[in-house]
Amino acid sequence: MIAAFAGLAAAVAGLFAFTAVAARVIEARYPPVGECVATAPGGPAIHVVERPPRAPERGAMLLVHGASGNYADLDLAIGERLSGLGFRVFAVDRPGHGWSDRLAGAAAASPAAQAAALRAALVKTGQTRAIVVVHSLSGVLGLAMALDAPDFVRGLVLLAPVSHPWPGGVAWYYRLAASPIFGPAFRRLIVLPAGLVSMKSGVRDVFAPSPPPKDYLEATRLPLVFRPGHFRANAEDVVAAEAYVAQLSPCYATIRTPTVIVTGDRDGVVYASLHAAGCARDIPGATLTVLPGVGHSPHHSAPDSVVAAILDVEARALSAERRQPGRAPAASDAATIADGGVRRALI
Repeated sequence: MIAAFAGLAAAVAGLFAFTAVAARVIEARYPPVGECVATAPGGPAIHVVERPPRAPERGAMLLVHGASGNYADLDLAIGERLSGLGFRVFAVDRPGHGWSDRLAGAAAASPAAQAAALRAALVKTGQTRAIVVVHSLSGVLGLAMALDAPDFVRGLVLLAPVSHPWPGGVAWYYRLAASPIFGPAFRRLIVLPAGLVSMKSGVRDVFAPSPPPKDYLEATRLPLVFRPGHFRANAEDVVAAEAYVAQLSPCYATIRTPTVIVTGDRDGVVYASLHAAGCARDIPGATLTVLPGVGHSPHHSAPDSVVAAILDVEARALSAERRQPGRAPAASDAATIADGGVRRALI
């Protein structure tokens, strides 16, 4: 009995030490590359990576990643292309993810509070309006921003969004990681080693049926998510999303922001019939593009279609701006789904 207890204690100590050391190694390998912008004096800082326009400027673009990620996912897929078209591109780490600080208090996982923090960070950089592009779990964040700050959101682009209530809940490991009782031990002993072992297969599942981009894990700095603090924020956001979509979805009919939704018909993470199709149904004037043979990451698997959707929403925003006396355009004039809910996957 004593020997078994000693062995268990040694295993726990070893896992704890591994997580502590590996987290430091990961942070050293993937340091901040942008500016950490304080949202208020003494308030949380948001990691913002800016790409200046490489053509005549046509306005700001805010890219917000989904769960289990950071700024680099959307930036890798479409950031350079949008910059080349003349947009001033801001890719951000959501609060508590990557190198952004977590919000304080009970509202830390609130999509509306997170949206306000991201908006405050962009205002600090001098941007008062932006086209907002959100992926997956950040769908509800983008929708909250359109509801709460319509003057800031010129246009909204929802990529495979989470937006409406779904049956089935979320994966057990998210609930365990978010638990105030069992979460600390799980995050500091199990998540990082298990995550490093399983992340390649997890990414393949997210991209299926398409293969992931070459060097995706390295280029998107994916190991950052397995650090205990980052994974806690990730789990809390996923678990809290159930309640927030139930609260916000009845309000989508009041959104007047030009909105486009892009999803794949082979999405194995978020069922489009509840979320993408629900947004197209509930948001006045919203348009839906369903891409055949595309999984949960249309910005990587079909970037041309996503950029076309962004340009469409920009054109609609410009048209609306010209019809509003007193509002100057923010940019130049340059140019059958399966039923279900959110599946139990990485995102």
